[in-house]
Amino acid sequence: MYTRIIYEKQDLRKLSWERISSAGWICGSFLKAVDFQNKPFRYYKLSSYDPAKGIVGHESVNELIADRLLDILGIPHVHYQLVNASIKLENKILDTWLCVSEDFRKKEESKIAFDTFYELEKKGGETPLSFCIRNGWEDQVYEMLLVDFLILNRDRHGANLEVVKNNQTKEFYLAPLFDHGLSLLFSCHSDLEMRNYSVLEDKPVQCFLGSCSTVKNLDLIPKDKYPRVNPLQKKHKADIFVGLEQVMPPCYMEKVWEMIWKRWEIYEGFYDQREKK
Repeated sequence: MYTRIIYEKQDLRKLSWERISSAGWICGSFLKAVDFQNKPFRYYKLSSYDPAKGIVGHESVNELIADRLLDILGIPHVHYQLVNASIKLENKILDTWLCVSEDFRKKEESKIAFDTFYELEKKGGETPLSFCIRNGWEDQVYEMLLVDFLILNRDRHGANLEVVKNNQTKEFYLAPLFDHGLSLLFSCHSDLEMRNYSVLEDKPVQCFLGSCSTVKNLDLIPKDKYPRVNPLQKKHKADIFVGLEQVMPPCYMEKVWEMIWKRWEIYEGFYDQREKK
């Protein structure tokens, strides 16, 4: 795609930011911008912004960490770039790290939020999960449930999944996974909070296709459908965090790795137990 981390300050003051409510998950709001000047279109996203404190979150860094983790596991996803940028927001010039992604659609394709598509096309009392199974998307959904467990993704609402339509063949498919900012240690803003964070705590999450528990969502995966992803290994720690030393404190990266690795060990335990039954 392109270099994953751009350290040289980029002048992005011309971008116009749209405010997206954080729906109560974290204090502040999320701001997004789109560059339609060139193709593929480029989508920009800031971490959590507080009008009094400025940009206080690190959701943009989480997108890159999740991107690299999904590369290792071999799960299709939208790629993100982390950019050091100067932006203009509410008549103030701010320096920050933001993330950028490119439009993954081909020219003959259009997209729609999954929850909207589900409401239009569901049959009777069909649940979102059974709807996906009927459409042949179950393997992708089970990979999503695994990923969201590993990174404790709190925000898999119905618009954080998309359905893509090929306007020539009239076929539909699930878009690659995207939007993993509200995960990992997104709510921790100090070294003390990071060090004290309980990485295995089953915090409540939004999941349009499952429950409010990422652990219970693993139980939705049938025995013969557990994702056979590339195994995570301890050597992958270096691949996930390379270059982030200039962006995040060491305690953040250590705690994030602790979360991913311990949750991976739990997933392997689930998988092994089901294989033996």
